[in-house]
Amino acid sequence: MTPATLADLQTPALILDRSKVQRNISRMAERAAALGVALRPHLKTPKCVHIAALLQRAGATGFNVSTLKEAEFFHAAGIDDLYYCVPFAPNKAQRAAALVRDGCRLTLMTDSLDGARAAVAAAEALAGDTVLTFTLEIDVDGYRSGMALDGPDLVLAARLLQKSRATRFAGIMSYAGASYGKTPAQTADLTETHRRALARARATLLESGLDCERVSFGSTPAVLHARELTGITEARCGIYMFQDLFQAGIGACERDDIALSVLASVTSRQPRHNRLVIDAGGLALSKDRSTAGRDFDAGYGLVCDAASGAPLGDLAVTAVSQELGLVTSLSGAPLDFGRFPVGALVRILPNHADMTAAAYEHYAVVDGGAEVETVWARTNHWAD
Repeated sequence: MTPATLADLQTPALILDRSKVQRNISRMAERAAALGVALRPHLKTPKCVHIAALLQRAGATGFNVSTLKEAEFFHAAGIDDLYYCVPFAPNKAQRAAALVRDGCRLTLMTDSLDGARAAVAAAEALAGDTVLTFTLEIDVDGYRSGMALDGPDLVLAARLLQKSRATRFAGIMSYAGASYGKTPAQTADLTETHRRALARARATLLESGLDCERVSFGSTPAVLHARELTGITEARCGIYMFQDLFQAGIGACERDDIALSVLASVTSRQPRHNRLVIDAGGLALSKDRSTAGRDFDAGYGLVCDAASGAPLGDLAVTAVSQELGLVTSLSGAPLDFGRFPVGALVRILPNHADMTAAAYEHYAVVDGGAEVETVWARTNHWAD
């Protein structure tokens, strides 16, 4: 049975504001349309079929996933165009092939010549005539994985994937991870660097007689701040659906856009230390400290009113253990302990929504207030 209000939930609990999610989804859909690029949302953020349905109603037809369990979950829900855009490990070939045989239009990714060789070997070792489709990741900003644009490896890897009877080469991708440490203007410059690098990589492949139908580019701030995306066939974005304090800190959203929060209970008050103890710690909130060093350091999360979700001044979770969080004012101002009796509820805005949501099996869905409208399930982990 769906709980009637937030007060009926066991804490800690994951709260999702439906109106904010819908607003964030519409905003990115409009942004992608203005840039003239197809939007491929990343389901690693919500891991929820109900949110996938909202994305489909906003025009999305293909999606990204970060685990094969996500791919299996969403394929079972009728979503077939899926991009597993994490460097491929050969031990996943059987699971990937099973999805393909079941009708899933699954695309895989590898990020090196060695990876391409291993992918081809794993695909060719499969029984039957299943063909696995691959892209190659280009390293543009040194942030994460990817292969160098210069040198022979890109063409050699693409040729391996295109020539094998068991693989198909579909194109290239890059991830603008460095955008997470930049201002909006710097992110716009970085996005243009990626766009030009991908165009160069595609031209190199075409000149070598290779196909390159997909040119995939991503990160939420990069797409939001892009000047243009000419030559990009699809934009991959995920965190925009929920947003978080880090995204607000780099100008990708406002705090009022953050749709995800954690409901917690006050378990004790410590006037001698000017702090509260709550039942949401490192597991419930995550230990992500991405706002550290930003203009606003939110500790482990910003404390908000339970009913409205509005921030309570500068109250933040400043320390966590596994199951406990310590709340105080960032300015050192005295807390109003009368407002927070033991058992009082608060909500915490997260630094990194993906990391926080990963600890939960479902969302309690609200619409701007304390009434729980419904509960939406999530998928988690890597395998059953």
